[in-house]
Amino acid sequence: MKKTKEKLARKESITVGFLYDATRNRFHLRKLNGEKGFGNIIKDKNLHRPGLALAGYVELFTYDRVQMIGNTEIRYLKSLTPEQRKKSFLTLLQFKIPCIILTHDNVLGDDLLQAAADHGIPIFGTPYETTKIAYFLADFLDDQFALQAVLHGSFVDVYGVGVLLSGRSGIGKSEIALDLVERGHRLVADDVVMVTRKGEGILMGSGTDLVKHFMEIRGLGLIDVRSMFGIRAIRFQKRVEIIVELEEWKRADDYTRTGLEDHITKILDTEITLVKLPIFPGKNVTVITEVIALNYLLKHYGYDAAKEFSKRLEGAIAEKKGGNRVIDYFEHDFE
Repeated sequence: MKKTKEKLARKESITVGFLYDATRNRFHLRKLNGEKGFGNIIKDKNLHRPGLALAGYVELFTYDRVQMIGNTEIRYLKSLTPEQRKKSFLTLLQFKIPCIILTHDNVLGDDLLQAAADHGIPIFGTPYETTKIAYFLADFLDDQFALQAVLHGSFVDVYGVGVLLSGRSGIGKSEIALDLVERGHRLVADDVVMVTRKGEGILMGSGTDLVKHFMEIRGLGLIDVRSMFGIRAIRFQKRVEIIVELEEWKRADDYTRTGLEDHITKILDTEITLVKLPIFPGKNVTVITEVIALNYLLKHYGYDAAKEFSKRLEGAIAEKKGGNRVIDYFEHDFE
């Protein structure tokens, strides 16, 4: 198993202001007590519901997470007298909470909203149910704090398969990617590919804000694939499923001939299929890349051509067939 060279990166924190700006339209967040506390730092991707803390038990209160108050917490607060309600809510405010999100269009009294503002804790509201907003927000935060790798290559969606072309600088990755785009496939990123680990065994690749879908073609310069080929020629993100490593053909090297053995590499401790592809002048690497993607799809749906041929070969040997001809009688088919 080969380990692909990668440059790792990870966000250590985000601000509450960034969270609000990035998700207010997506999750229909609205400010309930102003913008005081928008500089508060979020360092944890997990969420927390402060039901026990409101009841007075704070020994295990993970206050440094985004707090979500739903129907259960609101009904508990409403069951208290105004004095008890404020005392209960102030129990939360003694901690450095990044922010609080009220779900399901729940509301708090103006006195509680003002108390939170005085402590520098912003409160947001959303019409989403608690379980729904928790799912969406946890996914967003997981993206923000996920481990990332920066890879050098060209990343293309070929027949729905994410193919990352890698190899030394100048070997022709961008030219192959451009040829694939010309044949109807979709460019995700060129030169700099940001790979993010999503959950177990899933890697997502994308470009950078600066480069986006620009490509550098040696001898020609920079081209804008989106402007030149249209919106259908690009994607902003795609799952990384195959790495095709391009290298100059060397007579002394041993290359696979049957495909019975799968080669695997690791990116961010996640296993990815690796195809080492020797190239030389005149070899149609674009078509071979398409075949690599199609063969991956066949394997994904349960058909492995190499194993199928091996079974036929073993069967023929067992039956002691010569295997000299495919057809014994042409039946007047002389076309």
